[in-house]
Formats: sequence, C-alpha cells, structure tokens
Amino acid sequence: MARRSDRADRREGRTRDADAKLGDAPRIERYNSPKTKHTDENAPIVFSAALFVGVFLAVGGIGLAATGGIDIYIICAAVAIAVLAVFTVRIAPEWEKVVILRFGNYSRTAGPGIYLTIPFVDHIALRADQRVMLTGFGAEETLTADLVPINVDAAVFWIVWDAKKACLEVEDYYDSVAMAAQTALRDAIGRKDVADVAMRRVQLDEELRRAIEEKTSTWGVSILFVEIRDIVIPKDLQQSMAAEAKAERERDARVVLAEVEKDIAAMLLEATELYRQDEMAFKLRQMHLVNESMKDAKSSLVVPTAYADGFTDITEK
Repeated sequence: MARRSDRADRREGRTRDADAKLGDAPRIERYNSPKTKHTDENAPIVFSAALFVGVFLAVGGIGLAATGGIDIYIICAAVAIAVLAVFTVRIAPEWEKVVILRFGNYSRTAGPGIYLTIPFVDHIALRADQRVMLTGFGAEETLTADLVPINVDAAVFWIVWDAKKACLEVEDYYDSVAMAAQTALRDAIGRKDVADVAMRRVQLDEELRRAIEEKTSTWGVSILFVEIRDIVIPKDLQQSMAAEAKAERERDARVVLAEVEKDIAAMLLEATELYRQDEMAFKLRQMHLVNESMKDAKSSLVVPTAYADGFTDITEK
C-alpha cells in the first residue's frame, strides 16, 4: 500500500509540474502531437547494433581465414569497416521520409525502409513524420467585430506531404503551423460578430482551414481539417444573449398567435355572411350548439326565448 501511495504522489507531482510549466497556456495545447516521436524509436538503434556486430564478425572471420590468426590490425579493420557500415546502411519506419543533403546541397528524399548514405559526405537534415498530426491552439481575450472579448480553443489536423519543402522552405514546420493557425483564428474572429462565431462553427472551421492551407502549402504541409473545440463568452454577455433569445422566441410565438387569430376571424366573418343569407342555417346552428352542450350533461338547461322560437318555427315547418 505504501508503494502505491508513493507512486500516486509522484504522478500527482509530475502533473503539478506540467501544469506549472504550462502556466496560463490553453489546455488544448496539451493534446499536441509531440515533436520527438517515441513509437518504435529503438528499432534503428537495434538495427545498427546488429549490423555492427554482423559486419565485425564477418570481417574478423575473413581475416582469420586469410591469416590463420587474429591480431590487432584485423580487429581495428573490423571495427572501422563495421562503423562505416553503420553510417552507410540505415532504415526508416513506414511513416517516415528522410531528407538527405550532400555537401550541404539537397540530394534526395529516402525511405521508408533501408537506404544508403555516404559516410561523412551525406547528412540527414530531416526525418519527416508523414502521419496525421494534431496541433491545438487558442485565442484568448480576442475581440470580435462587435468588440466582445472571447476565448476560443481549436484543433488543426495536418500532414506533411512533401518532406523536401518541409526541410528547405521553413525552419520549424511544426511551430510554424501552430503559429499560422493561431494567427488565422484571431483574424477570423476579428471579422465576425460574437453571434456568428457561436452559431456558425462549421463555416468558421472551413474558413480557418482555407486560411491556414494558404500559408502552409508552400511548406509541404497540407491541412486536413480544423475543428472549433470550445468558445467561452463572458458570463454577463451570456445572460444578455439568453434574454435576447428568450425575447425573440416570445415575439415569434406572439406573431404566430396573431396570425392564427386573424385566420379564425376571417373564417368567422365568412360564417356570419352565410348565416345572414340563410336564416334557417343559423337556427340549425343554434340547435346544434344546444345539442352539443346537453350531450354529456345530466342536468336541466334553461333555453332563452330566441332558441325556443327557433325550435318552434322549425317544428311548424
């Protein structure tokens, strides 16, 4: 139990340290894809070690077969050739592209799989991860077109489609994408009212995608899609917007009620004209109303003189 408690305390301590480092930074940025990948990072090292041992044993075996013994010269030669082999034969994961420079100039893009380099001549300038990357970004206390400060968190999903451009056209494409996304978000918010930002997220997502794509396409980076994650509006403004929405709904309800009353009045006017032209129809309507009122009642009904006269006239006829 004591060990578990110590582990829990250490985890909480690391979490507090991470929060202290982030400070007031938006929490959305914690979901960013890491620059340094840890997935299968030991594979190249294991391959290089196995290659070194294999070449060393092969050269040592050849020297032993040729001279009939092992001396310091054979060991040094085996080590030198094994080191050259390690710097010559390399591997790249399936999702990785490697940009190689020769004497400082662009030579080629290699990978995935096994590729060869010339030791001390070729230089690996960039290992570009071509999987979908996530960058969280936000805009804090950004003014809308109607001068309302709001906080917006968003996420952009992107991919490196040209490793050569990502290496040669921009110094750090990862940070550049994050900065371009944040700038585009602030510009988009500044051109819209707070109501448009809150209610038209889909249109804002597409606008941000096009704006960021325009900046990053020259870096070999393609923007897949952008999603607005959260919009925080000041509480006093939320109350005002809620009151405005309530008033709008009440106004719509009253308009609908007025239209219904207008239709009913038109129908009553039409019925009045019909009854005025046909007195018998009017009296039948009187009798129908009396019948409806007495259908389910078990009590006496006092009929006015006008109703009684109507019954008498109809009976006589």
